[in-house]
Amino acid sequence: MTEAREAFLRACWLDVAVRKPGNVSVFSAGHCMQAAQFVASAQAAAGPLLAQGERVGSRIEHAMAATWRAVGCNTNLGILLLCAPIAAAAEREGARTSAAAMRAALAQTLAELDVDDARAAYRAIAQANPGGLGDAPEQDVHDEPTLGLREAMALAAGRDRIAQQYASGFDDLFGIGLARLPRGFALMSGAAGEPADAGTARAVQRVFLGYLGGIPDSHIVRKHGEAVAQTVMAAAQAIAAGETPDGDTGLAAWDESLKAQGINPGTSADLTVATLFLAGLIGPTWHGT
Repeated sequence: MTEAREAFLRACWLDVAVRKPGNVSVFSAGHCMQAAQFVASAQAAAGPLLAQGERVGSRIEHAMAATWRAVGCNTNLGILLLCAPIAAAAEREGARTSAAAMRAALAQTLAELDVDDARAAYRAIAQANPGGLGDAPEQDVHDEPTLGLREAMALAAGRDRIAQQYASGFDDLFGIGLARLPRGFALMSGAAGEPADAGTARAVQRVFLGYLGGIPDSHIVRKHGEAVAQTVMAAAQAIAAGETPDGDTGLAAWDESLKAQGINPGTSADLTVATLFLAGLIGPTWHGT
């Protein structure tokens, strides 16, 4: 799946090629990480993530193992959890012909997730060891799962927005993410590694701010609490209303301020990457507005 690989790598490149406040980018390192680590992670993870015919759980586990070998830290767990079902669904006949077809393929893929998928995903999560995860009353990631991956994710949906995508059929990607990409947006208008042009940068920021301003970022909630997440959400709404361009000094100042406080809107960034990957797989038929 050469096109799928290119779409994934391009989506991951735009994740760091565009300044997204609080996230690592080529403009600003943060959280003890550099943009180069994210690029290396994408390159390492692409093969196992897009392995033809593989189960979703296997894609997640093997892509995380490849990431860990490449960079030795968790740069992309959320991205892998989101993109693995999308990659598997894209292999179904007719899935990439429209947004509706892709959504139906995703529903089928999610319905077929089983306990083996959950075990593999849990092993990946344990290896990544994401900060602030804590313990869960049921199907804790530190224990052996007894439910299918979708059912296990549904138990965490109230406290984790990535888990919520499994429960909802990826509603946020279709309802928030794709809806904020401009009509005619072409993910593949540039290759991974090429600087993002102004229009592409604004489109990526619009998606990111749509997530950050519309949903309390669950990574921030886990690490800093609901009140901080609500404050960041309100700031994102204000910036989104002003259509702030990438080079704006105010956006850069907010970016550095968030990093100085250790605030990382990681869930919003992961959802943005998955949205871009999804748009790249479907092509112009997703009908952005």
